[in-house]
Amino acid sequence: MAPSGSRNVKRGCKRVFYWIPVLFIALIVAWSYYAFVVQLCLVSIEDMWEKVVYLMVYHVIFIMFIWAYWQTIFTKPMNPLREFCLSYSDKELLEREDRGESQQEILRRIAKELPIYTRTNSGAIRFCDRCQLLKPDRCHHCSVCDKCILKMDHHCPWVNNCVGFSNYKSFMLFLAYSLLYCLFITATDLQYFIKFWMAGGKAHFRLKEYLNGFPDTQAKFHILFLFFSASMFSVSLASLFVYHCWLVFKNRSTLEAVRAPVFRHGTDKNGFSLGSSKNFRQVFGDEAKYWPFPIFSSLGDGCSFPTCLVNIDPEQQYSPTSHNAAPKGKTDSCHFPFKPMRESQSRLLSSTTSWTESDIAADDKNGTNNPLMTTENEA
Repeated sequence: MAPSGSRNVKRGCKRVFYWIPVLFIALIVAWSYYAFVVQLCLVSIEDMWEKVVYLMVYHVIFIMFIWAYWQTIFTKPMNPLREFCLSYSDKELLEREDRGESQQEILRRIAKELPIYTRTNSGAIRFCDRCQLLKPDRCHHCSVCDKCILKMDHHCPWVNNCVGFSNYKSFMLFLAYSLLYCLFITATDLQYFIKFWMAGGKAHFRLKEYLNGFPDTQAKFHILFLFFSASMFSVSLASLFVYHCWLVFKNRSTLEAVRAPVFRHGTDKNGFSLGSSKNFRQVFGDEAKYWPFPIFSSLGDGCSFPTCLVNIDPEQQYSPTSHNAAPKGKTDSCHFPFKPMRESQSRLLSSTTSWTESDIAADDKNGTNNPLMTTENEA
């Protein structure tokens, strides 16, 4: 009982510790609300119309920012479906095998019935020992959450949650609205910050001179630190937002940007890219009216994704070995299993060429088989 009780205490302490960054952000946002609404708008600004406009725009941005942040924190990450978990008999069979090759044979047999096309660097089936399941494409095990997360991007301490398939759109909107929030505060606070700063004069730095032109000293220091805080957060948020926009249009996660996914034909960093427009719609959905709101509208189920078999990146110089091209005698006999696509995936690939067994047969008949112009559809 004692070891079990100590583990529970440690686990509870860890949970409290993980919420500290979120609490820090909440305190910063609460203080910024007080500093902007009370000290800047109600105390320092004298023009009534300016107050009204500032407060209206501010609260619209503030509500969207808090909404997106809340959704990112409290949306539970999606886990693989039950069909990816090992059955009791498969677990027993796997445990009885000591050799790794024999275990891989068992996993390959199970994977034939699943829409799994990515592999480990050594070409093995991606299997999670902790969760006892075959990992779907783009799924990774989070050591903090101790779960396999669908389309895992990263574990973010600032939201105390895994950013993945279920909340990546909310996370993107959180970055966008928090950046807009900081930029708006910086822009509206700038003239009063300059007035406060210039009140001291160029040569003299006396507190009494700061008191000219402002109701009280407290408002001045709130305005000063509000500007500094908002401008500094704007820089960091802008860089992070631009980076994740690049990831969205390339259809990559942070983990995939660090280590490119490995397919059966080899490593391909653009393996999931369908073009900028379709990559964007895969995250934000088909209906533009839902794009600005942090509600789930992403396409697919998170367990399978339409992929390009080979997609040459214009940023990357082409070389015959860069795409692990197979010899001519082997490419003609390379057949991938065809499985029906879900509706959302079918829409994503509506204007792209699908590579089915009938297409391969037609190409073989005409002698025009070109593996570099084909795509692989995953169910």
